[in-house]
Amino acid sequence: MRAERDRTEQERGGPGPKTGTRAFIGSFTSAGGPGVLAAAVAPDSGALTPTGASDAVADPSYLALDGDVLYAVSETAPGAVAAFDVTGPAPRPLGAPVPVDAAGPTHLALAAGHLLTANYTSGSVTVLARTADGRPGPVTGQARHHGSGPVAGRQDGPHAHQVLPDPTGRWVLAVDLGTDSVTIGVLDPATGAPRPHGTTALRPGTGPRHLAFHPAGTHAYVLNELEPTLTVCRWDAGAGVLTPLGETRVVPEDATGPDYPSEIVVAPDGRHLWAAVRGADTLAVLALEDGGDTARLVSSVPCGGHWPRDLALAPSGRHLYVANERSGDVTWFTVDSDTGLPARAGAIPAPAASCVVFG
Repeated sequence: MRAERDRTEQERGGPGPKTGTRAFIGSFTSAGGPGVLAAAVAPDSGALTPTGASDAVADPSYLALDGDVLYAVSETAPGAVAAFDVTGPAPRPLGAPVPVDAAGPTHLALAAGHLLTANYTSGSVTVLARTADGRPGPVTGQARHHGSGPVAGRQDGPHAHQVLPDPTGRWVLAVDLGTDSVTIGVLDPATGAPRPHGTTALRPGTGPRHLAFHPAGTHAYVLNELEPTLTVCRWDAGAGVLTPLGETRVVPEDATGPDYPSEIVVAPDGRHLWAAVRGADTLAVLALEDGGDTARLVSSVPCGGHWPRDLALAPSGRHLYVANERSGDVTWFTVDSDTGLPARAGAIPAPAASCVVFG
């Protein structure tokens, strides 16, 4: 059996990556990015070493990994989603990109055996089937958002920016920047079609962009883009209800702005939360207190580059990685587990970087 497994791995180009030993970086090819860049991760230092790239897909701005298959949105009009085999040093496309029947997909996730994309320009969420070998299949349904917000030019209509399952896998949440809301739904187990369940309204004009769950599954933290704030919410997984509890600024009170938060990460132990803030070009460090009911800004640390579009935590929980879109690099930080404070440890060039995921 061992010989047969070794022979199979050799035919595939070597053994698949171990969890946390590889990183994948998305980028905007229209701005000079390499497409999808693969990198080895040093387990102790967290240092990245690029191993190969693929520019087969235009503007693969957001990625999601499932085993040896990496998925990428093509943030174009019309938009698409693509899959890559990542068992070798460079990502290898698995067929042509599949249209999502919408424009400007900015985020994707895996849920209930399907692929979901949040389509910013169209203000919708698309659900696609997956084939037996992991390739994107046909569109099985779409949920269109409706409404607007008070910020002219940014909230004239719906702009779905993120879609993700809750920790139980029962619910799917979609964060809409244009309508100041989070929509909760479920996927039909037979067809994959999305079914609406409820909507949580957030403060008008905040422009929610992304959310992250507390590891206990009892809270969700919504990072707002149009105001540099974090909305703390209680999450009832039994009822599928998201309840806002309060807001916390992710920049100091004397910050002059304008600032545009982008991504949020919660520590595995639930004690701290980090947010990337464009404009200020900082990482906000927040302490989660009162069982997760409150968030307190502890510090703001320079992000190591310009325009931090994405923020990711290594599976070990010891290192944070920032995709700095406009300075064209990915920086990494060693995290103090007691204070939550990140210390810059290194960087690699990554033109037009937009996303970092681990596998």
